[in-house]
Amino acid sequence: MDEYTEVSVVLPCLNEEAALAVCIKKIQDVFNQQWIKGEIIVADNGSVDRSREIASNLGARVFLEEKRGYGAAYLRGLKEARGKYIIIADSDNTYDFYDIPKFLEPLRQGYDFVIGSRFKGKMHQKAMSWSHRYIGNPILSGMCRLFFHTRLSDIHCGMRAFARQAYAEMKLMSLGMEFATEMVVAALQKNLKIREVAIDYYAREGVSKLQPFSDAWRHIRFMLLYCPIWLYFIPGAIGFIIGMAILLLLAKGPFLFLGHYWDMHMVVFASVLCILSYQVLNLGIYAHAYAIGQELLKNDPLTLFFRRHFTLEKGLALGALLFFSGLAINMFIFMEWFLRHFGSLYRLRESILAMTLLVIGLQTIFSSFFISLLFLKRR
Repeated sequence: MDEYTEVSVVLPCLNEEAALAVCIKKIQDVFNQQWIKGEIIVADNGSVDRSREIASNLGARVFLEEKRGYGAAYLRGLKEARGKYIIIADSDNTYDFYDIPKFLEPLRQGYDFVIGSRFKGKMHQKAMSWSHRYIGNPILSGMCRLFFHTRLSDIHCGMRAFARQAYAEMKLMSLGMEFATEMVVAALQKNLKIREVAIDYYAREGVSKLQPFSDAWRHIRFMLLYCPIWLYFIPGAIGFIIGMAILLLLAKGPFLFLGHYWDMHMVVFASVLCILSYQVLNLGIYAHAYAIGQELLKNDPLTLFFRRHFTLEKGLALGALLFFSGLAINMFIFMEWFLRHFGSLYRLRESILAMTLLVIGLQTIFSSFFISLLFLKRR
């Protein structure tokens, strides 16, 4: 790293000749006014206009990234950055680079990661569509706050800054638009010291590359993958509890609810719900254990509690208890049938309950072996 370079400003670029020169000149003005020893890096993602030529003529360091994607361009530019502090922002003039000091000041005070908030600043006319401003961004930011316990108001703000060491700790790797979400999630997972600053947001110059629905899905998909509690455990636990409660309630016979008698069709539904939900819970444990082993997620209180109390023997004991409970019910039904000399017998609800316990018991036994394998550590 060049010890004389304090700040690197990294700009992703794809056909931004309409705004790129303005962005670079603003950054250079800030460097001159603030006596900042800095560099400008343009990570070009395959422009077919004059973007690379404009950037080179204005003194920026230009690097070509042939692999398409918002994240791919940033990863290339960040790889080449030499500054102690790194600032990133889009090169379409939607962000005011005269705000650079707002981001540098917290970094110099010891913060690791600084992110802008367009919603706390001024949103200029035509800067953001109505659907993005009042539906898309609030929903995605709300999901991030719910899933990852943060108060950040604008997780998709494209103007950010971070210390070089903080970037190394985040270990970013997403190639698409979800790169923006990955950075925020990684900063939260690594317990980085985060600051949010209000900034203004302007109408872009040039053609937008956003694909609203596919890009939104990429962000949602990323957050769900990194939050197994909401993807697996909560729906799995709710489904299992409801399914088992219905099964036990209907074990004695039909019951009246909302003016209707609920009987065999509901028993079958509850059994399927139980088995599927229990499988979801098991998949959540597998996914969480694997992600922690790969250092994609950190140990949380739920995982630590599970690891402290789970052993292969306890898992096998629980599985055996469920399995033999189901087997005992089946044996009871068989004995009744035998005593009736194999005559007519109507024990469907008890048979379905027994079958459910048998399946869940076997799942528990074999899942316990697999979970124990995932928890093994190499010396």
